[in-house]
Amino acid sequence: MANQKENVTPKGVLLVVSGPSGAGKGTICQMLRDRLPDLGYSISVTTRQPRNGEVDGVNYFFKTVPEVQDMIAKGELLEYAEVYG
Repeated sequence: MANQKENVTPKGVLLVVSGPSGAGKGTICQMLRDRLPDLGYSISVTTRQPRNGEVDGVNYFFKTVPEVQDMIAKGELLEYAEVYG
């Protein structure tokens, strides 16, 4: 019986950069994108206001709470969490 894994073609590697606010996740991600131009990048949705220099659709998708609630209702998010109330 052949090992089924022999027929699997690698699709890539998922890298998750996680940490508390202000830990430097954005800096690390920017450095990785600068060094690895073919690296894919998932942009998160947030209801907070943009910080200086942040661009909608580049750093985050900045949405209102009702917009995010609508996205949740439509099943448009893979995951979500309410943080800080």
